[in-house]
Order: sequence, then C-alpha cells, then structure tokens
Amino acid sequence: MTTEQPVRSGRGRSAMFRTKSVEQSIQDTEEPEHALRKDLSAFDLTVFGVGVVIGTGIFVLTGKVAKENAGPSVALSFVLAGIVCALAALCYAEFASTVPVAGSAYTFSYASLGELPAWIIGWDLVLELALGCAVVAVGWSGYIRSLMENAGWSLPQVLTGPHHGAFGFDVLACALVLVLTCILIAGIKLSSRVTAVVVGIKVTVVLIVIIAGSFFISGANYDPFVPPAENAGGSGGLAAPLIQLIFGFTPSNFGVMGIFAAAAVVFFAFIGFDIVATAAEETRRPQRDVPRGILGSLAICTVLYVAVSIVVTGMQKYKLLSTDAPLADAFKDRGHPFWAGLISFGAAVGLTSVCMILLLGQSRVFFAMSRDGLLPRFFSTVHPRFGTPYRSTILLGAIVAVVAGFTSIDVLAELVNIGTLFAFVVVALGVVILRRTRPDLPRAFRTPFVPVVPVLSVLASLWLMLNLPAETWARFAVWMLLGVVVYFVYGRRNSRVRQGERPVPPGV
Repeated sequence: MTTEQPVRSGRGRSAMFRTKSVEQSIQDTEEPEHALRKDLSAFDLTVFGVGVVIGTGIFVLTGKVAKENAGPSVALSFVLAGIVCALAALCYAEFASTVPVAGSAYTFSYASLGELPAWIIGWDLVLELALGCAVVAVGWSGYIRSLMENAGWSLPQVLTGPHHGAFGFDVLACALVLVLTCILIAGIKLSSRVTAVVVGIKVTVVLIVIIAGSFFISGANYDPFVPPAENAGGSGGLAAPLIQLIFGFTPSNFGVMGIFAAAAVVFFAFIGFDIVATAAEETRRPQRDVPRGILGSLAICTVLYVAVSIVVTGMQKYKLLSTDAPLADAFKDRGHPFWAGLISFGAAVGLTSVCMILLLGQSRVFFAMSRDGLLPRFFSTVHPRFGTPYRSTILLGAIVAVVAGFTSIDVLAELVNIGTLFAFVVVALGVVILRRTRPDLPRAFRTPFVPVVPVLSVLASLWLMLNLPAETWARFAVWMLLGVVVYFVYGRRNSRVRQGERPVPPGV
C-alpha cells in the first residue's frame, strides 16, 4: 500500500466534509513521537471486550427486565439484542481491519463521511466514555462500601459522595480512577495483564453462579415462558420515549412485543464491545486480530447473558424477582447467602475492568483527534518509555476522577446509551460509503451482504434510540451543539487535513 496518497482525499468538497485518506491515517501512526506501541493480540482484545461488557448488568439487569418487561422470555430478548450488536460488530470489524488506527468510530467517519461528522462523533465518544467511566466508578464504590460494612468497617458519609443535596465526595470512586489511570500510562501490555486477571476472576464468578443456580431451578417458574401482554402505560412529557411523543405509540410489556421492548433495555448491557476497535493501532496484527476480538467478545458475552437470564428466572418466579439485586436476592430466597455475597464480590471486581477499558477507549479517541489537530497537538505525544498517550490519559483521568467524586449514580447514565447507538449508525453508514469511494482498499475482513447488513444495523440502532426518553435526546442535542461551536472556534482552523500538512518531523 502506497503512503503517497494526498492528504485531502475529499478535494473539491466542502472543507467541513473533506475526508482524510486511509493511507494518510496509517502514515500518521508512523510518526515517532505520535506512534503507539503494538503489544496486543487477539486474546488481549477479546479480554478487553469481555471485560467492559460484563459488569453489573449481568447481575442486575437480567432480573429487573424479566420482572418488568418480558418474564422468562428475557432470554430471547438477550438473543435479539445480541443480533443487533452483531450487525454493528460486523461493520466495526471491517473498518478496524481496513483502517487499523486509534480512534474507532471517529477515525472511521473521518475516512468516509468527512471532518465535521468525524469531529461530532469524536466529541460524542469522549463525553460518553468519560461519563460512563464516572458512573461505573461510583457503582464500584457502592459495592466496596457494602463489602466493607459486612466486615464491620465504614467511611464517614462525607467521603461517600453527595447525598440528597448534601455535600460529599466519593473518595473510593476517585481513587479507583486515579489508580487505573496510572496503570494505563504504564503501558498497554500491563493494562491488558491487569484486565486479564480481573476478567478471569469475574467470569469465574459468573460461571460458578450459573452452575450453582442451575441446581435450584424449578420448571414451574418458566410457565408461562411468554407471559400475556400488558399495556405499559407510558410516561408523559420529556420523560416519555421519543417514539411515543412522535407516533403516539404506547409500548407494551410481556407478550411478543414485550420481548422486543426488553431487547431495547438489555441492549445496553452489551455496550462496550466497540471499544475493542479503539485499540486497533496497538495490535500486532490488527487486520486479523481486531475482528476476532470484536466478534469473539460479543459471542462470549451473549452466551453468558442468556445463561444467567435462564438461571435467574428458573430460580424464582419472575414476578417475585427484586429489581435491585435480583440474582443475589434469588439465592438469599433459597437460603444461600454465601452465593449472594460471591455475586457482590464478582460485581465489584467486574466494575474495575469496565472502568479501566472505558478510560482506555476515551484516551485513544482524544489522542487520535489531537494527532489530527482538531484538539491541541500537545496531547498526541506518546511517552518515550511506555509508548502510551500519557498526556491525554492524565488529563482525562483527572477529569473523570473529579466527576466520579461529585456525581450521583442515577445522573447521566442514559447519555452513554444514545452516544453509543449514534456511533453505531455512523460506522454502518461509513462502511457503505467507503465501499463505494474506495473499492480498491485491501479489506482483511469484509462485512457480509453489504449494504443489507449496514442498513439493518442503522435501522436497529435508530429504533433503540427512539425508545430513549425525549429528555435524553435534548441533553444529547445540547452537547452536540456545544461540540459544533468548539469545532468552528478551534478544530476547523487547526485541522491538519485542512491545512494540507505532511507528517510533522520528530521534535517539531
């Protein structure tokens, strides 16, 4: 592949929609001061994917959705959600093998849709991953405090975060983010080893729970497997799903439509597999290993989610499941508090890897935007010893640590969901566009049945986005508008693609 392609592959188009050639994106990764170290394998990427997807959702969301939306047929909802994610994963796999550069959806959209769409998706991803990491850190802190209290220890309330408007700082959540930031700076291989240990413990706990829970399954709890449909009522105002406000559609629970309604909820338990693509530049053989990491981690997580949902609805009648800790409470109901404690331990350990990989993803997106000049180039310099984007990692780690310290867990979470779905739409569209504009590119992995699979991915993602509350859309629109302002004030003027720059010589 030649590296002499013009930087402005979108010449003749509006400057805001000028694309950055794939060749130039790859060439930029070879600049000594801005090149990430290639240390990861397909196994490392799969571990990252499993590490970020398997979190508290597997212990909480399964039972909650079974009780409120689908009953025992929630297992089918997980299968449907897995299929929706698989459509997006196939698109990510092609892009990551064709453009093995840090930045994931940001880099992909720069190569296919243009600079302004790339900026918007990058701006979106940095926020979503930062907020997601902060919320996960707060959740981890809650589990740790619970385990401490079981041992007779407790922290002063002022050090456990804000409560009912009173001042507080969550010192555990802040400390977790700072420690993980240091690990990420020390090298991607060290990060992968730590993640592998954490994921090993987490998956072991999940498997033990599945096996132990299978001994307490009663066939009567599966009857009926698909409960009769019930009108869900629906919220009013901005709290209502956007689809309800636009079409007057009132969602239903249980029945066949309940399976689809539940799929819209449990889909969010899968969010994170796409972060594997952000590590493409740090992979030794990205053309082969990134698709394996994306698809492999998604397959493993889908199997685990379905198994847990079958166990929890078999242990206890779906109407009796608790919504806070359904799996743990199901074991307590059966008279086995030990397993409930093991579940809490597994959730706490699991959130550690989720937090780390969200930090990893956002720092790589920020690094890629900085290397392109859309954010200050100061943050695109890698550490001379560790080969990591330490400046962007330190900046974002510090911001997330402060946000986690002052954030309530019930704030901000849904913004993460809409941002991820938006990225899915952009990547799917990008696959179709790049197939038409650059059919000559070597593609180690090709999304099957193009454009059918990308179109189905777009439609499925849009449907799930329409099921989110209107107020989430409003917040998302405000953040996107702010991003457009920042782009015109700074990014557009400093874009390396717009200026037609060649790679900056070392030391400049």
